[in-house]
Amino acid sequence: MAIKKADPVQLHVKSGDTVKVIAGDEKGKTGVIKSVNRVTQRVIVEGLNLATKHNKPSAKSPQGGITKIEAPIHVSNVQAINPTTGERVRKGASAAAAPAAPAKAKRATAKKTA
Repeated sequence: MAIKKADPVQLHVKSGDTVKVIAGDEKGKTGVIKSVNRVTQRVIVEGLNLATKHNKPSAKSPQGGITKIEAPIHVSNVQAINPTTGERVRKGASAAAAPAAPAKAKRATAKKTA
């Protein structure tokens, strides 16, 4: 039986956006998105959520050692911020802020009796 891969989804952030982490250990910190994975819905933020990686000695790096790399963060835990004002913004909020057209009033109708 073949395993079905998940389809990529559209996210509210993209590479190069400045974001603020709103949940987790790095809550309150800001950074720039380095990469986005739309299938797993995760982003890598530059300088945040550092994880320790142990490297074995090899021909390429005979010393080996311990390095810090950025681990991915789920996209629901970051929110885009306006680079000029520094305030958190919701993408597409300008359309939602516009007043909606008034809804038509429904007329009451009597039920028919048989």
